[in-house]
Amino acid sequence: MPYILSAAVTNAVGGGTPAYILAWIGIFFMVALSGVGSAWGTVIGGSATVAAMKKRDDIFANCMILSAMPGTQGLYGFGAFFILKAHINPQISMITAAAIFGAGLISGIVNLISAYWQARIVANGIESIGNGNDVFSNTLILGVYPELYAIISFAACFLISGMLPM
Repeated sequence: MPYILSAAVTNAVGGGTPAYILAWIGIFFMVALSGVGSAWGTVIGGSATVAAMKKRDDIFANCMILSAMPGTQGLYGFGAFFILKAHINPQISMITAAAIFGAGLISGIVNLISAYWQARIVANGIESIGNGNDVFSNTLILGVYPELYAIISFAACFLISGMLPM
């Protein structure tokens, strides 16, 4: 019976094993959630920039830099994709697939959350800049804090990749 069930699942998913599919689902979560976080974060920063420029039109360059900061989380998810995809093949073991799934989920969630909160920090800084305060450097420094956790999740994917068999 287990063999019949496994064969049915394999045929239903175009020849991929459940482990192979699980690994790709992890990669999907990693890239998708990281991308969503970056898109969401840059919209928050960009919206704050547009609002602040209604008060002062000379601040665009600084605000653009701050608005772009949450965009890096999507790059971390995409970079981790290249690190982990080398371990995915049709003969992948369930333990390797579970590790890739877990790494993808960790990376995706951390990048999504850090991009959002980083955007909230930079949006507040941009609003303050629009009000005439000289807080660009301080906002840049504070905006790096959530970024550190995105970098840690990228490093975790790299470390997990180093522990997986080829």
